[in-house]
Amino acid sequence: MDFTEIGILAFIFVFIIVLIIIYNVLVKRKNEVNNAFASVDVMLKKRYDLIPNLVEVTKGYMEHERTVFVEITTLRTQVVEEKSDEQKVKTHNEIHRKVNDLLMNVENYPDLKADSSFLALQANWTSSEEHISASRRYYNTAVTEYNNYIQMFPSNIMAKMFGYREKKVFEANEIERKKIKASELFNS
Repeated sequence: MDFTEIGILAFIFVFIIVLIIIYNVLVKRKNEVNNAFASVDVMLKKRYDLIPNLVEVTKGYMEHERTVFVEITTLRTQVVEEKSDEQKVKTHNEIHRKVNDLLMNVENYPDLKADSSFLALQANWTSSEEHISASRRYYNTAVTEYNNYIQMFPSNIMAKMFGYREKKVFEANEIERKKIKASELFNS
């Protein structure tokens, strides 16, 4: 073997090693995104499990909000039937909005506000929302790293070859982006 042949073999060997490393990183990043979404899903399930208790405790006090209870229960059933992760997220966001509206109306029901079962559920709900928020941040970080990797050269070439597609981060919906005036919250 002469020097040229050794050089070509070394180049091919290094090239194959680089391809293997890029492929393994792609798989790792994709799995991190899947794991992060699973974490969000677990937290959403925890919220989902709190809903029947919250509805039951508040139902006796809040007769005027009966339609909200029906809507929340319907959405809770609907989320189980959703096929896509994106649609599940939309439905969970709607549940979040409805339950938060319900919790905002507690001020109109002093007996409910003082009920120990309700207070415990409210604390669990708040804790659950904080965990969901943390899970979403973790998911968004994993998605950003994944998207960066599949868009940067030379890994973008391999990502296209194997069909890796960009993922979407969790974004606040229009209601969550709305500017809240503290005076409105205290005047209700």
